[in-house]
Amino acid sequence: MFKKQLAALLAAAAFVMPMAAQASDHHAGDAAVAQAFIKEIQTDQNAYAAAKGAAFFQELSKGQKPRATVVSCSDSRVHTNMWDKTPEGDLFMIRNIGNQLATAKGSVQYGVNHLGSSLLLIVGHSRCGAIGAASGDYSSLEEPIKKELDTINIAKGGASIDGVKANVNNQVAAALKEWAAQVKNGELLVVGAVYDFADDMKQGAGKLNVININGETDAAKLSSMPVPAAKAAHGHH
Repeated sequence: MFKKQLAALLAAAAFVMPMAAQASDHHAGDAAVAQAFIKEIQTDQNAYAAAKGAAFFQELSKGQKPRATVVSCSDSRVHTNMWDKTPEGDLFMIRNIGNQLATAKGSVQYGVNHLGSSLLLIVGHSRCGAIGAASGDYSSLEEPIKKELDTINIAKGGASIDGVKANVNNQVAAALKEWAAQVKNGELLVVGAVYDFADDMKQGAGKLNVININGETDAAKLSSMPVPAAKAAHGHH
């Protein structure tokens, strides 16, 4: 119950307060809340470990071959369980504000170049605070935050969901430039998507909407794009 209440409070706060506004209207945390929450985390994690069993973790310890490297926003409302029931060993996750390549390029390179992910998935989301801040005046924010926002290249004052989509498309374009050879050789698929819990795109609340595949953004073409045959069953390198 506590977790649900906390999630609801966080979601409500993020809906009404853009990132820039939070800088001037900051509220401190509460150590008592933290103490209760860490106990809940431990309880949940113990239950998870018991349910999975030792054999599951023994298999995980052998190494990783994630099928996808995923770049998503750090937003607390966006998590892997929303699009993958079994993310362990399957998703190499990179999270930062604004789901950017520029601020986490080394991590993305490791997932694609060294772990051999066949899919690079870039996930933006509705009501993104980073996009809201980047489209306005964020000069009052802390220097490290401003540095990360500086690499989000979207129009000032634009509609939030338009900025979200523009940013995702920009990240896909950067990835296609970085991994042009792999994409051309059929070794890597670069996909941009928007997790739309607010239904700003009018496609259904909570839906992961694919808006870009290897640079193609036309909705009609995306829905009819053929799926290439896999070279080997999870045997990529």
